[in-house]
Amino acid sequence: MKADTTLAILAGGRASRMDGKDKGLITVAGRPMVQHVLSRVRPEGMATLIIANRNQDAYRALGFPVFGDERADYPGPMAGMEVALQQAETPFVVVCPCDTPRLPPDLIERLHQTQQAQQADVVVANDGEWDHPVILLLKRELLPSMQAFLSSGERKIAVWYRQHTLARCTFSGQANDFANINTPEQCQQMEQALANNDPL
Repeated sequence: MKADTTLAILAGGRASRMDGKDKGLITVAGRPMVQHVLSRVRPEGMATLIIANRNQDAYRALGFPVFGDERADYPGPMAGMEVALQQAETPFVVVCPCDTPRLPPDLIERLHQTQQAQQADVVVANDGEWDHPVILLLKRELLPSMQAFLSSGERKIAVWYRQHTLARCTFSGQANDFANINTPEQCQQMEQALANNDPL
């Protein structure tokens, strides 16, 4: 699994609801959010990329290659996925956002299990009720399809998914693990939850 997979952390958003602060670098429970994500889901030795459009030196200090979107005007998370597929050298890429600091530690393993069981092109994490469309496993060979989709002006991830064999990896009863931070209030709630190891 480690040898055939690259982990890509998306940290390229504008964070408009966080007063424009770079979410991945916001400190929660003593560490930047991006470090929580890395420590929870990344197996030792797995190739890792960070996709960031700002503060690239700060992200690079974590010890991983950093790349920015190649498309102008912040076209959304698919632009970051495109860069991840371009830069990865492995058959599979697992994508996670930088603002989900409580992801399940077995996330990558279970995404792979679902991919193998269903021979899917795309595997999306699901908490039993909702899909989490930017927490997923992709085949790197999907890059030309994604490039064509974005070049056509499309941006909706769910529309692109439907062009491929899609599977859902279900984490029933673990909705809290997929909570993301979009506002200062949510940041405070997550700080307390992480400090106390409590559910949100």
